[in-house]
Amino acid sequence: MTLTPAQLDRAHGAVLASAVGDALGSQYEFGPPLSDDTPVVYGVGVFGHGAGEWTDDTSMAMPILQALSGGASLNDPATLASVVVAWREWARDAKDVGAQTRTVLSVLEGDVTEDRARAAAHDVHTRAGRSGGNGALMRTGPVALGHLADGQERALVEAATRIAELTHWESDNADACVLWCLGIRHAILTGELDLLGQLDAIPAERRDRWRAFTEEALAPGAHPRDFSQQNGWVVRAYQGALAAIAGASSLTDALERAVRGGGDTDTVAAIAGSLAGAVHGSRALPAALVETVHGWPGLRSGDLEALVDTAVII
Repeated sequence: MTLTPAQLDRAHGAVLASAVGDALGSQYEFGPPLSDDTPVVYGVGVFGHGAGEWTDDTSMAMPILQALSGGASLNDPATLASVVVAWREWARDAKDVGAQTRTVLSVLEGDVTEDRARAAAHDVHTRAGRSGGNGALMRTGPVALGHLADGQERALVEAATRIAELTHWESDNADACVLWCLGIRHAILTGELDLLGQLDAIPAERRDRWRAFTEEALAPGAHPRDFSQQNGWVVRAYQGALAAIAGASSLTDALERAVRGGGDTDTVAAIAGSLAGAVHGSRALPAALVETVHGWPGLRSGDLEALVDTAVII
């Protein structure tokens, strides 16, 4: 499909703003909520990431974006296996890897298949009794880029679910990723923020629960600080990111609000950035933030834009 210039800018924004939010949140990770007048700037991250360097949130999104850029389908088992292999190699010397993700990847030596990864994720979930961390939602943004054409909604739902379940089996992860990816798709195509309109895509028995979560985050005056407790849980991360966007006056304000929420700041800001960037577009980002952002595997903002350009060609 061919995107208009504004739509392509919003597609760029979905990736660039997520990377920028991730890098901005890095030095504030695990810290308390911040006041509205506290500056939010790049700095050395808690795990040693450099100023402007993205963390695991964006690093894990890169193999997904690269697969799409190469013309691969995210519903192809071989593609999903290659994504897992890339994650495994990245994790060997990454500065930080989420606990759930590391546990799954640690048992996937040798030949990797989608089924093996999903089985490992299911096993971890069964043994722990839960697997609802935010590590699937943080990386999900690029999934939307491969499903922008008319009639691609069902394929997007399937891809978002399958990619979530490669490491995070709990249904909250799939639901959050489906809603977020559909929201990104809608925003790229229309410039509008609308997650309530995506609820029909998740199983009927879970819609009321997610409607309540979404409406709570969209309530007037809601702030990511309201959801900072346990925002390592995918639901609270979803709510914090949505509150950051809904109450923001600009794209930069959305990212800063996400960071000021405290807790898992890099992840909430990365999640917020993927949807806020799709609403506002990359040109709404300050040049100084865009020019500085960088990270694994040796990419910078221009590289991300180039990957997006080829990912959205269908």
